[in-house]
Amino acid sequence: MQESLGWLAGSPWVYAAVAVSVLLDVFLPVLPSGVLVITAATAATAATATTTDGVSLFTLALCAATASVAGDLVAYRLAWRGGARLDRAIARSRRLTTAQERLGTALVRGGGALVVIARFAPAGRSVVSLGAGAARRRAREFVPWSALAGVAWASYSVGLGYFGGQWLGATWFSAGVSVLALFLAGSLAAYVIRRPAPATP
Repeated sequence: MQESLGWLAGSPWVYAAVAVSVLLDVFLPVLPSGVLVITAATAATAATATTTDGVSLFTLALCAATASVAGDLVAYRLAWRGGARLDRAIARSRRLTTAQERLGTALVRGGGALVVIARFAPAGRSVVSLGAGAARRRAREFVPWSALAGVAWASYSVGLGYFGGQWLGATWFSAGVSVLALFLAGSLAAYVIRRPAPATP
């Protein structure tokens, strides 16, 4: 694994690759940004066992978190300025409409943890960021939660790669187990988001 992923362990270009992937996956959820972060962290963990040069796990997490927030803000602003055309598109999507309603209620009540949970769910980040912008939620209601979501997701992903590499070694099996843990967290987040909102008295 160290030979095949050597460029991930020693090249600063991995930061750019992670930043671009994480930034764009708010619009293209099929991009494997989480897989890339975990694989880079696993390779970096193996490299640091033999050398002090290479990718810094802290910088990798910081890069992923920053790109996550930046992507959220781009989607948020685009949806904010989308106008009637975007409103009609959201109205045709039951998923987006439901997410927009739940997000609005959660943010007003200070329950923006929904933004953090959605960051782990497949396409949840897209739904929440676009929904917050389309609903004209104020930036101070959305941005802090987006930042917390980015830090939590990036730390979790890098942590999976690090501990997987430490416990199971720098192998494809280790990376696969770590990616599976990320997918399990995503499935749990998706389940939480899909639950019907509790009825208000």
